[in-house]
Amino acid sequence: MAVLIIVAMAVVGMAGAANYMYEKASVKGVGYKNVEMIISTQSGFNGQKLVEKESGSGNVILERTELEAERQLTAEGLQMPCMYPNSCAMDYINFTKEAEFEYMPVSYQTGTYDQKWVEKLCVQNYRIGAVLTEMYTHAEHLQKTTEVKTRGYGKKDRIEDQWVWDERSQLWVPTGCKLDCCTGVLEANLNSNVIGVAHIGWISRDPEPSASLKGRHAEYGRSVEDLTGVFAIQKFIQLWGNSTCGAISVDWLPCV
Repeated sequence: MAVLIIVAMAVVGMAGAANYMYEKASVKGVGYKNVEMIISTQSGFNGQKLVEKESGSGNVILERTELEAERQLTAEGLQMPCMYPNSCAMDYINFTKEAEFEYMPVSYQTGTYDQKWVEKLCVQNYRIGAVLTEMYTHAEHLQKTTEVKTRGYGKKDRIEDQWVWDERSQLWVPTGCKLDCCTGVLEANLNSNVIGVAHIGWISRDPEPSASLKGRHAEYGRSVEDLTGVFAIQKFIQLWGNSTCGAISVDWLPCV
């Protein structure tokens, strides 16, 4: 019996491992660095997505990265079977990075590497039609701290068998699905010092197409900032969904 229990626990662990991703890294040194990270909680034009690209030559004074992502929803936005029975299931990505780079060419027996630093980050939330882009290019010096969270909550058609008093809304709500289940959020806190080129932007689009716009998606907001030179940048960005969760997702949601 004990052997069977251990085997069952191992099978459950393996089944859940494919839906959960975690990475924590710390790097210091001198030379050439090239990193690419791609995360997607759903296939196609659904779920939460993160793409990061970093490359350059010189001194890596500090780099600490932590990533956590999990898929708790099906492609239709419903809670996955046998998971989180009394909570609002969600797809989510948490990303934190602290880094400082200085550019200089380096040469080894294998060749010479001479590239100013490039740091690109794009986060897409297809649940609410929100995108964030943070990008630095031609950077001779870059010091940055980036914290990004993106979430997409499940739909409201799950079992609702228990009710609790919600202080925020002053209403009785089902424990199987809180008031904010069918929504999402993309939140970012950016702090950087750069000698080079910086580009920061975000857009918010309606996940459902509009008949008045001939099938296109209404754009609610956009912010694009381009800087070239020596700059200190601080930004806090928060994009929330409105609890509608339409059946049709944004089929084109480019990085800003």
